[in-house]
Amino acid sequence: MSSAMPFATDGTLLSEVTAAVEAAGRTLRDRCTPYARGVSASEIVDEIHANDAAALAVLREPLLKARPGSGWAEDELEGGPLPAGEWWVVDPVEGNINHVHAMSEWAVTATLVRDDRPVLTVVHLPLTGDTYTAVVGGGARLDGRPLEVSAKTDLGAALVGTGQARPGEDEATHRRIGESVTAMLDGALVTRVSVPATMQLIHVAAGRMDAFWQFSDVRSGLVAGALLVSEAGGAVTDLTGEPWRAGSRDFLAAAPGIHAAALDVLSPIA
Repeated sequence: MSSAMPFATDGTLLSEVTAAVEAAGRTLRDRCTPYARGVSASEIVDEIHANDAAALAVLREPLLKARPGSGWAEDELEGGPLPAGEWWVVDPVEGNINHVHAMSEWAVTATLVRDDRPVLTVVHLPLTGDTYTAVVGGGARLDGRPLEVSAKTDLGAALVGTGQARPGEDEATHRRIGESVTAMLDGALVTRVSVPATMQLIHVAAGRMDAFWQFSDVRSGLVAGALLVSEAGGAVTDLTGEPWRAGSRDFLAAAPGIHAAALDVLSPIA
């Protein structure tokens, strides 16, 4: 996988990625129904897989063609570091469970990861037409307008959120999620619990929410939001305060003014 191309080329690449992601979004919008699809777990999983296949049929080839030599991270639920070079980390339907249940909180995301760091991302919300973009060193934007994280400095005034990364998390992760929600209910003004992660992280990047944390390393749900938040001026770390990387045990993206207070609340939850 080649990683020698300079960051300057990423700005040119952005328009190609945006076109591919928005095309996938149109396909998924056409698949929307006004009712929930599937009753049994197996029926719901079949609907999710059908959505994924429809989006990937539009998305995969243009992205690989746009960056010759890039790799494709196959499993959207995988975590951990990637090999050296450039990789596409894509969630063809981020929030697929919401799409299947006729809810609006879903998106299409594509992120270019270079040597294990996200360097370019596009997040498109087909139902509203909003497109969030970021290129490392170039800022984060919503439909071309610069984004900036919240200026809050008081956790007691903050709107924060979390959620599970995947169905079937282990018991220890469930316990940590529950304890963290209880702690934040005492520490923050309002605490949300919802999925998917990216739909909360775009709000952090835009200054609408103040922090998001997760006890997981599912990379497809975090890399896009991590780049958007950091490029919008936010802090993105693990729960020890170290810079977050794919494979970190946990994740926190927050406005700088409340990051330390959020760490104080969350870091004891081991």
